[in-house]
Amino acid sequence: MPADSSTTRAPETCAPETRTSKIGAAETRVPWRPDLVAKELEAARSRTLTLLDPLDEATLVGQHSPLMSPLVWDLAHIGNYEDQWLLRALGASGPGARYDELYDAFRHPRRTRSTLPMLPPREARRYGAEVRKAVLDVLERTDPAATHDRLRRHGLVYGMVVQHEHQHDETMLAALQLLPGEGYRPLAPPPPPGQPPRESEILISAGPFVMGTDGGLAGGPSSWAYDNERPSHVVDLPAFWIDTTPVTNRAYLHFIEAGGYDDPRWWRAEGWKWRREAAVEHPQFWRREGNGSWSRQRFGYWEDLPADEPVQHVCWHEADAYARWAGRRLPTEAEWEKAAAWDPVRGCSHPYPWGQQPPDSTRANMGQRHYGPAPVGAYPDGASPSGVLGMLGDVWEWTASDFLPYPGFVAFPYREYSEVFFGPDYKVLRGGSWATDPTATRTTFRNWDFPIRRQIFAGFRCARAA
Repeated sequence: MPADSSTTRAPETCAPETRTSKIGAAETRVPWRPDLVAKELEAARSRTLTLLDPLDEATLVGQHSPLMSPLVWDLAHIGNYEDQWLLRALGASGPGARYDELYDAFRHPRRTRSTLPMLPPREARRYGAEVRKAVLDVLERTDPAATHDRLRRHGLVYGMVVQHEHQHDETMLAALQLLPGEGYRPLAPPPPPGQPPRESEILISAGPFVMGTDGGLAGGPSSWAYDNERPSHVVDLPAFWIDTTPVTNRAYLHFIEAGGYDDPRWWRAEGWKWRREAAVEHPQFWRREGNGSWSRQRFGYWEDLPADEPVQHVCWHEADAYARWAGRRLPTEAEWEKAAAWDPVRGCSHPYPWGQQPPDSTRANMGQRHYGPAPVGAYPDGASPSGVLGMLGDVWEWTASDFLPYPGFVAFPYREYSEVFFGPDYKVLRGGSWATDPTATRTTFRNWDFPIRRQIFAGFRCARAA
């Protein structure tokens, strides 16, 4: 990690303000409730089918990019993952052990999955429905107060499966964005207008804060936290400035028009090599029109570039080059989390920038509500204690940090979720995007990807030393 751990002071995670048993919420001191788990499982499945039902079979089974799976592979994989973890891992019989190898994401890279003997769409839906019926039957007979194993404690394994389905829904949205032609046009309300912030950057004071969480194994603010978010630990940071909002399309366009893509001064050696080999001149899905204006492609349709939205579909190398051109840098993930979570008045960290309550439509743009980012400043009620805006939703934000384990990390419940990806090959993203479901993000949530990836809904904000 770029910052040093310190135990000279003992900051804390903010104590929950209210007691609630809502699954996925901050407070987990009362037992999790099977009926709420069932509700979350059904909400995730409804979202999945709503995305896929309008598509014909050829679109579902086709591989539209080597970066993404065929959509029908994702659909059956969702069912198989639930079969493994909510039936067989909990001692019940599941219908699909014969599919485990076929839908193993580590055996089969995305680029090869179209060659597999995948279940056709109708059979994939039937398999998922059969698994779900069995899961709900088992869940109805489960007494949460009598389950003391680590998988069930605080509903952890159920949260893992709910988040897994929502994460695949976001992956499928990225695949839908890559479909050729005008094939997918979601109906969505327009996003709220933005409100320009009073300050362009916020000073975050020096000092220690609590990074990560112990939620999920010992209770606490993030009952569904993954292993890579744990354990909580104290990190001491020097003072720094961070952008109040993510970098906008308008600001990024200045970088393009200033020749930023043609000047190797702003690019690290590996980034400049990638830019030249890939012949990249602007963010993915942008196009310069004949009159000099810019447009962007969204789900196959072209529209005027919205200047006040966060830039998205840029890779880490592009974000890093912009920051260098602007005389700034990308924040470390420790800096990002402190700006998002740390409450300097109460001396503790929040699970969400605004406090304890889970995201809703007044605080963040999530859950594909608008099928795209909102203008920066559109959610002033979602500000962090320091006044930083837009830290959850709209776009994932690249950080300067490699994806590494926290001190004391223990893989649970399986190594392949996080541990096998640790190392310098992956960069950390934070915050979630417009396509991320509220159950699958929090100030401690860590995403990661290769620094050349642009199909994800990623942008960034800048920082600098104080």
